[in-house]
Amino acid sequence: MPRKRKALNPDQPLLHPDHPRPVTRRDFLATGLLSGAGIVIAPTLLSVLTSRPANALSQDLLNDIQTYGCSIGSVGGAGKIPFIAFDLAGGANMVGSNVLVGQQGGQLDFLNTAGYNKQGLPGDMLPSQTDPVTGLSFTATELGLAFHRDSAFFRGIMNRVSLTTAANINGAVIPARSDNDTGNNPHNPMYGIAKAGAEGELLTLIGSENSESGGNSMAPVMMIDPEIRPTKIDRTSDATGLVDTGELVNILNQNDAVAVMESLYRLSDQKMGLVDPKLGGAADDAVRNMIRCGYIKTADIAEKFGDPASINPSLDPDIVGPAGIFTQAEFDNENQFEKTAAVMKLVINGFSGAGTIEMGGYDYHGDGRASAEIKDFRAGNCMGACLEYAARRGVPLMMYVMSDGSLDSDNATVDNSIDGRGKFDWDSDNSSTAASFFLVYNPNGRPVLNNTGAGAAAHQQLGWFRADGSVETASSPAANNVNLLVETVILNYMALHGEQGNFGTVLPNHGLGNATLQDSLTAFNPIVNGII
Repeated sequence: MPRKRKALNPDQPLLHPDHPRPVTRRDFLATGLLSGAGIVIAPTLLSVLTSRPANALSQDLLNDIQTYGCSIGSVGGAGKIPFIAFDLAGGANMVGSNVLVGQQGGQLDFLNTAGYNKQGLPGDMLPSQTDPVTGLSFTATELGLAFHRDSAFFRGIMNRVSLTTAANINGAVIPARSDNDTGNNPHNPMYGIAKAGAEGELLTLIGSENSESGGNSMAPVMMIDPEIRPTKIDRTSDATGLVDTGELVNILNQNDAVAVMESLYRLSDQKMGLVDPKLGGAADDAVRNMIRCGYIKTADIAEKFGDPASINPSLDPDIVGPAGIFTQAEFDNENQFEKTAAVMKLVINGFSGAGTIEMGGYDYHGDGRASAEIKDFRAGNCMGACLEYAARRGVPLMMYVMSDGSLDSDNATVDNSIDGRGKFDWDSDNSSTAASFFLVYNPNGRPVLNNTGAGAAAHQQLGWFRADGSVETASSPAANNVNLLVETVILNYMALHGEQGNFGTVLPNHGLGNATLQDSLTAFNPIVNGII
């Protein structure tokens, strides 16, 4: 009689005497000695999770980063002050109705009435006067740099910053002509800021436009470095799309995912010792180091960006939400706010060294004063958001505002609508009323003006206007040369770090003369205690 076979346990291996000994993974699976990924991988995965601090690279890996010279991004923006530029495309009003400008004595060396009329202010709103409604002077100094109290920029900034933040801000205005309605003005200082040392953990430069400069205006040709061309960032998805930590972070958790990647690096490193690239000498070492650094960078990305909130502005409670700078409705319904949030999140947290926020529609003459005020107010809110976010993160910020050209008033038509605010309509383009300005936030106290030479007032206004409201083109190197305007901005960025002595090394062919002239163009003493 045939012998009755006893049923095997379904998980018992099947070993047949007429089959060869299992060797490969396929053989083990076929016999049942390897029953499936879940059983084998789970204990193996747990065994490679090394003992290490939560959400941090192990000391061994940090040592290897130094040993093999792996570049994994510059922590905290290379220790430099974050830099954000606003590029208001079209020829926006910067001065008079916004930042105050004066004659040779500084901002408060007032122009004549016709000069302020040209800059959009009627006779009953001159900076020297008092607002009969509020009883306050039309000169507002809450931000250190003097603004017209009814400036839309000023109102927008103050709408976003706390009084504590405002008390730690100061700024300077640079009277400087530039051509109207063209992106060909080399206004953008981004590449120069990078040359001065600004660098990010992920990127060196970002910008909201897909252009060589990241904004509307060009960068000076002699500064452009194609290797660090700004990456386009103008929405949340652009920011979050910069990194992909893969599914491992979702399957495990951030800490364990980093540990697994570290272990993969070690296994790969052991294998590399057995592989001969057959290139010979230093080339073999270069290949091995490139592979090592690739694995290290993968672990580093998981460690830094495995948490989606680390790079997503919409998940940052300091940016969006009940206690955020923007409400959820503002963030969802105003693309300029989302654009600003994406750029400031990356720059102020040190993921990028510097960034440009381009805002269009600033060729607003002929559209009524109300239209211009609304756009300026929105821009001011975006500026204020950057300054307030820097304050909440406890880091300094240099914020630069530029535009291609400017405009003037017809001195006749007053817009008495609610948004027109009783000011003159803007009449036509006029490059002679152009200027740029910058604000600096320092968490350790208001930046102190350089007081050398002609005194502090001359360092808060780098150049001056004639009494009739036009730029005095002989007042500074920047007054009639946009390239030198950019160099002046870069000089001031370096001076905030106490590094103005290296200006000639960073820009060896600059046009700002000797150290004495450069000192006259430097607004502030260093804020080295505020550096990240």
